Amino acid sequence: MHETRAQASRRDGRTAAGEGAPRLPHARTVELRGHIIDSHILSQVMDLVMDRNAEFYIEQFDVGRNKFDPSYCRIAIHAATPDALDEMLEAVNRLGAQGLEAEETDARSAPAPADGVLPEGFHCTTNMPTEVRIGGDWVVVEAIEMDLAIALRLGSDLKPVGAYVVPMADVRAGTPIVIGHEGVRVLPIERPRSPALLGSAARASQGGFSFMSSAVSSERPKAAAIAELAEQMRRVREVGGRTLVVGGPAIIHTGAGPLLAALIRNGYVKLLFAGNALAAHDIESALYNTSLGVSLSADSEGAALEHGHEHHLRSINAIRAAGSIANAVGSGLLTSGIMYECVKNDVPFVLAGSIRDDGPLPDVITDTMAAQRAMRAHVQSPQGVGLALLMGTTLHAIAVGNLLPAATLTVCVDINPAVVTKLLDRGSLQTAGLVIDAGGFLRELTQQLGV
Repeated sequence: MHETRAQASRRDGRTAAGEGAPRLPHARTVELRGHIIDSHILSQVMDLVMDRNAEFYIEQFDVGRNKFDPSYCRIAIHAATPDALDEMLEAVNRLGAQGLEAEETDARSAPAPADGVLPEGFHCTTNMPTEVRIGGDWVVVEAIEMDLAIALRLGSDLKPVGAYVVPMADVRAGTPIVIGHEGVRVLPIERPRSPALLGSAARASQGGFSFMSSAVSSERPKAAAIAELAEQMRRVREVGGRTLVVGGPAIIHTGAGPLLAALIRNGYVKLLFAGNALAAHDIESALYNTSLGVSLSADSEGAALEHGHEHHLRSINAIRAAGSIANAVGSGLLTSGIMYECVKNDVPFVLAGSIRDDGPLPDVITDTMAAQRAMRAHVQSPQGVGLALLMGTTLHAIAVGNLLPAATLTVCVDINPAVVTKLLDRGSLQTAGLVIDAGGFLRELTQQLGV
């Protein structure tokens, strides 16, 4: 079989420059530790170096003797210029490569020049666990999230004592912001070590889904994956964790609203993120038994009712007259549905608005940055999110995926495989995908859970 360039390099420990060829002049040595082979971290580092016309030389490579042993690799990276080397080190750092202990320095910082403006060269985060070096010690960056900056928390003596992430829009002038890659290390989330972890002690300690390792495919068997997800939801509920559902109106249109309501009522869903549409059509289904004017009755065969297109507007108007969804529940106007169960079971929800919304409902947050902050507050709260289930919504799935740390088990359910692909492309590598419509998925899931 013909070897690829990366495979040949891994075999003999050299780059394509060849034995005896002069090495590029600017170099730095990095280390990789953990399950770096089957998680493809080592191959990603090698490919990244070669794609940027740089070179790597393996100085030490210790492979674990069994599947539970970590591996270790020390690699010298060479580049043509100091700037190219600096860019390369920042790129491999995001994959988990770390500088040698003897070469490591404390993280550098610069003050934010103005409110909402980050200093030049600010370090841009991934959603992987991250640490910064302060005073010679590695400190965990709190509430990690992708595409943010790292701010340093100062003590009474104005010296750094901690680190946290901050969105660009929320940074304030003078806040010390980490710049560059030195003194920053990323700890990549690795694939599960067992092919079937659920239901075992390993499952509770290592996390991950066994079906996460395969590619997104509409041909993947669904029943086993949904059974595995159901067991994980049971475990999250048993330990008092929170399962987040991010839902779109397709849940209502497919007649699956009562199924999601049952999951909330039985304690399997503890947090809901959605837009105006899911809530409006859920309330329409409760008040008129229609969704977008189409009857949800079993014997109606999906008939569009006369003047049914007005139902969602009349539903929104009724809630606006009541003042809020909670007031509508309290007055007896709203007596069933997803939003009803959220209010009755004290399940927090965030409804984020968009420019196409009708109404909107009074509970919808129309300022998108305020909605983002509200979602972030729930994700970063002490309770956190143990499992995120993204269903039937492209924009909300991608938006919330950006907020979640890589350690959060995430499942994206959509009839369109491109939605999951978009999440992966945006860096939400912890996402497992199921290509199935929301109604069929929820019917199978509630059957597995017995609700």
